[in-house]
Amino acid sequence: MTGNTAPAHHTPTGATGPQPAAKVWFIGAGPGAADLLTLRAAAVIAAADIVIWASSLVSADVLDHARAGAQIVDSAALPLEDVSALYARALAEGLVVARIHSGDPALWGAVQEQRELCDELGLPHETVPGVSAYSAVAAVAGRELTIPELAQSVILTRLGGGKTPMPPGEEIAGFARHGTTMAVFLSAARSGQLQAELLEGGYPPDTPVLVAYRATWPDELVVDCTVGTLAETVRARKLWKHTLFLVGPALAASGTRSHLYHPGHFHGHRRAEPQARRDLRAADAALREAGP
Repeated sequence: MTGNTAPAHHTPTGATGPQPAAKVWFIGAGPGAADLLTLRAAAVIAAADIVIWASSLVSADVLDHARAGAQIVDSAALPLEDVSALYARALAEGLVVARIHSGDPALWGAVQEQRELCDELGLPHETVPGVSAYSAVAAVAGRELTIPELAQSVILTRLGGGKTPMPPGEEIAGFARHGTTMAVFLSAARSGQLQAELLEGGYPPDTPVLVAYRATWPDELVVDCTVGTLAETVRARKLWKHTLFLVGPALAASGTRSHLYHPGHFHGHRRAEPQARRDLRAADAALREAGP
């Protein structure tokens, strides 16, 4: 721990309603680049008395938003019990804590157990969402993950067999049978198993894959490959952590068009052109008749 204990309370700009004296904010820091913090996240960090961050996962640049005098705590080596002691102190002294997590706290952030801890202490808490790594990788690659008539769903998952068991029915092979876009987290160390399960589930070997290491960090690496070459691609680059896989036909699709901006599509702010509307209906009907 570094820094000094800060004054009792500072209300974050943009926060709504009266703010309690003691509070924990769970903040999504995004995938890496500090300027992918939301405006709300930056304001909360600037107002916090204690800023807790994980140096192993979060860029140190996010600490530039912390005010002078705030206590900065690196949680990389801290068990939950030590973090619990900080929360108990915040409650006793009326302090605001900014607990910074990588990515979006909604996904693999170990945040829920901390919320429950705060509830047990009677310590108010709130969450500021962050940019998830899967959307950052899609942005870096310039790809949309949902393509009309090809993929309209995105499955977020990870490979079974790691430190945390997967529940029954959540195997990669089972999800792969949907054939849609899949984002696979936390699985680079077992790339051979991942490739085998994707193939077992029905992805053709030439299905596009994006392998992304530390997306949006200065040393990011994003590589195109296929399901059939996934394992050799990972091994050749010696990737085993901080790596995300995007899988599915949408990653190489072109020539499709969304109905949203088609002249034959209408909504509350735009009328459809009659002939374009008829053409669009005819095309939809032909597609339904053709079937899968």
